[in-house]
Amino acid sequence: MQISARNQLRGRVTAITLGAVMAEVRVQVGQSEIVSAITRASVDSLGINVGDEVMAIVKATEVMIGKP
Repeated sequence: MQISARNQLRGRVTAITLGAVMAEVRVQVGQSEIVSAITRASVDSLGINVGDEVMAIVKATEVMIGKP
């Protein structure tokens, strides 16, 4: 699959919280965690399960950067 988004982060699904319509998917990327809110239908159609290796893709017109 080729896509235009440059920010592609490979990680592993650590948790999925299913709601009636939406789902929260937690992905461990190195030492960081990314949380994505996607439709429950997307979780089902992609067959996403805890432990799966996935690609978190960030496509945004604005990205904030902070420094500790």
